[in-house]
Amino acid sequence: MNKDQLIKQAKAVLNNNLQNGFTIPRAKLYPFQWNWDSGFVSIGFANYDVDAAISEINSLFSGQWENGMIPHIIFHSENETTYFPNWDFWETTVNKGASQAPKTSGISQPPVLGFALEQLLQKNPNNEKILAFAKMIYPKMVHYHRFWYNYRDPNQEGLVFIYHPWESGRDNSPIWDDALDLIDLENANLPKYTRQDTKISDAKERPTSKQYDEYVYLLELGKRHQYDGKGIAEESEFLIQDSLINAVLIRSNEALINIGKRFNFDTKELEEWQTQSIKQYNAKLWSEKLNTYTGYDLRQAKQFPQWEIGGLTALFANIPTPERAEKMSNYLADLMANNYFIVPSFDVHHELYDSKRYWRGPIWPQMNWMIYHGLKQYNFQTEADFVRESLLSLVERFGFHEYFEAQRHLVNTTHGGYGGDNFSWTASSVIDLLLCP
Repeated sequence: MNKDQLIKQAKAVLNNNLQNGFTIPRAKLYPFQWNWDSGFVSIGFANYDVDAAISEINSLFSGQWENGMIPHIIFHSENETTYFPNWDFWETTVNKGASQAPKTSGISQPPVLGFALEQLLQKNPNNEKILAFAKMIYPKMVHYHRFWYNYRDPNQEGLVFIYHPWESGRDNSPIWDDALDLIDLENANLPKYTRQDTKISDAKERPTSKQYDEYVYLLELGKRHQYDGKGIAEESEFLIQDSLINAVLIRSNEALINIGKRFNFDTKELEEWQTQSIKQYNAKLWSEKLNTYTGYDLRQAKQFPQWEIGGLTALFANIPTPERAEKMSNYLADLMANNYFIVPSFDVHHELYDSKRYWRGPIWPQMNWMIYHGLKQYNFQTEADFVRESLLSLVERFGFHEYFEAQRHLVNTTHGGYGGDNFSWTASSVIDLLLCP
């Protein structure tokens, strides 16, 4: 592996995706700014361009709602027409506190910004510009976390819900199928719409038409309730305490507590959330059958029955006991022994595994970044190194794709990179894994 050449190429990807103070994930397919994409991009920038890292986060907060939410898309331009659903379809004016300059979507995404800010500080501990930025943005980040606990935790149990697969970041994962099947599409009276993604990417790698109808249905449900958590919780068929969302929130809570103590800020509220959240995560989301954490369907009052990648992010959030962590790592050891790159996004032994279609099986770079660091924290160095090398070898061979094939025999006979090429969080993950192993 030519480390210097790979870093040079990764930086070129980020530079080419830079707009006016923020990056787009990839030209044409994703022409706006995405929440958790930019969080990971700022981590890459933190290694060599602190101004870009700061601007990336600042640009997201330009779209923060009065209730604290950072939307999953910030539409900095209202003239771009190559994406659906665009800002006008979201109609966020139904919520009086929604940002209108810039326009935004009406849902959020995994709250990675807390640990992204911590990464920026750790990599540049004495940089005065970063210290000033951290002090300024800190209360806005706490307000973002407050949104989750105030609007998405109706039972006040410390676990927050999502009501749309797009919020999870794992749009069409098979774990959502059962909940989405509760939606009565025949009587949904959906508005007419035209997808743009399948005009740009291979439809075989994207969510199906039925899944998009379900996504639009849930978007319309959110709109009817002014994108407010209380009304949505009462009606939505899709109401999930997601393993990834909650693990990332816990990890970012930890980061904000650490940052707050450094600056002598009051962290009591964060610490109260953290104590309750970790306790409930362990009590409610651990599956003895699967030997991992899984999501919980609030509407159907049951755990998800399948292994999927979200549960592994609990390692990154320091949630499991050493005993549970070892059980989780055994699944990865089995994949290593059976000729897989890791980590696939869904259970390779399950009938619904699809190694090519979006979140139903492929490897995702930013997930590997989190899982790599989580495994290291629990001293599973062999598995951690394998995760890192899996991603780096795939990128070196196929380029900076959105996601990748996990099965070695298919990589050897077909193209192993899927989705959009020249993808920002892939480039950022590569930079950080090479410069901060």
